Amino acid sequence: MKFGNKVVWITGASSGIGEATAYRFAQEGAKLIVTALEADLLDKVVEKCKTLGSPDACALPFDLSQLDQLDSLAERAWNAFGRIDVFYNNAGISQRGTTVETEMRVIRKVMDIDYYAPVILTKNILPRMLANGGGQLVVTTSIAGCFGFPMRCAYSSAKHALYGFFETVQAEYYNQNIRVTIVCPGRVQTNISVYALEKDGKRHGKMDAGQAGGVTPQQAANKIVRAVYRKRREVLVGRKELLMAYIKRFFPGLCAILARKVKSM
Repeated sequence: MKFGNKVVWITGASSGIGEATAYRFAQEGAKLIVTALEADLLDKVVEKCKTLGSPDACALPFDLSQLDQLDSLAERAWNAFGRIDVFYNNAGISQRGTTVETEMRVIRKVMDIDYYAPVILTKNILPRMLANGGGQLVVTTSIAGCFGFPMRCAYSSAKHALYGFFETVQAEYYNQNIRVTIVCPGRVQTNISVYALEKDGKRHGKMDAGQAGGVTPQQAANKIVRAVYRKRREVLVGRKELLMAYIKRFFPGLCAILARKVKSM
């Protein structure tokens, strides 16, 4: 029961990594708050969390693209148990389209959901954590946030921005007992490619081959929850594709060459 009596709020919890981590946190005794767009799917997640060890789990369905209402969502989440010990910004949407072809409205939507929503929610929750003596912020980025990736101009930009924001938060508030864990997935078998936006905003509607060959959400969740418990600064989740993150770090020129050859679908 590593998270016994700890309050954990997870966004993007109706499927994929968010759903799987909710179950792992429940098994470890956390009091769960789960948020996602799909209220019906979220209710099923809550019911399973209750059977796994989180009897007080509750759902807060919400459309995170409604930026002007996010402060109200954060208020409701905090008031659910009177505190939040771990806030996991996991929700996100991907994109498929070249830089020239992708419409600006698509880029803005991806940035709203993937970057501005986590920033707004964190800026609401962080002062409350500080007043409460500390807490832990967790965020899902991507290896596309480590280097530029074909057909992902908006997605890669948002994930790069998340790194900058949350690393800054940790630098500023580490001495005030705020810990940050950045989750960097490679390919995981989720529906992120199914719900990805194409150049004109239409849904991609299929799982990419690379995605289908990734690690399972359960495997990802085991690694993520372990990293959160250990308060690790960063955790990479995936298989051989994670080598690109290390190549970028130590051999950036080689990374640029390889990125141009990446099969993006």
